[in-house]
Amino acid sequence: MARVRLRIYLGEDERKLGPGKIQLLEAIREHGSISAAARSMGMAYRHAWELVDDLNGCFQSPVVAASIGGRAGGGAEITPLGEELIRRFHAMEKATRRAIGRDLDALEAKLDARARKARSGRDRTRER
Repeated sequence: MARVRLRIYLGEDERKLGPGKIQLLEAIREHGSISAAARSMGMAYRHAWELVDDLNGCFQSPVVAASIGGRAGGGAEITPLGEELIRRFHAMEKATRRAIGRDLDALEAKLDARARKARSGRDRTRER
């Protein structure tokens, strides 16, 4: 089955917004911290922090509000702008799939049988 991954380039410096950053924001919302979110995704904390820093620097206000650790431990929460970003990104993904679904299906139907079989094997591997 054909699939589409939406990646958006924002602003003159073309900062990237894609499913990975959205997944990180969702994990931060679920776990309440950048480090726990990174662990849940198998991502290095430093990389997660850099992605959050990039997102926070991209918009007029932060998408993640982090508090410094210490005895009580730190944490992070998604701001209202971050929640809007997650919601709008998923809405754009859905609209994209709706807009091009028929064309994707038509192309998929024309795949060589070997390509279709190889594609289906990769899909099963990803689901595990």
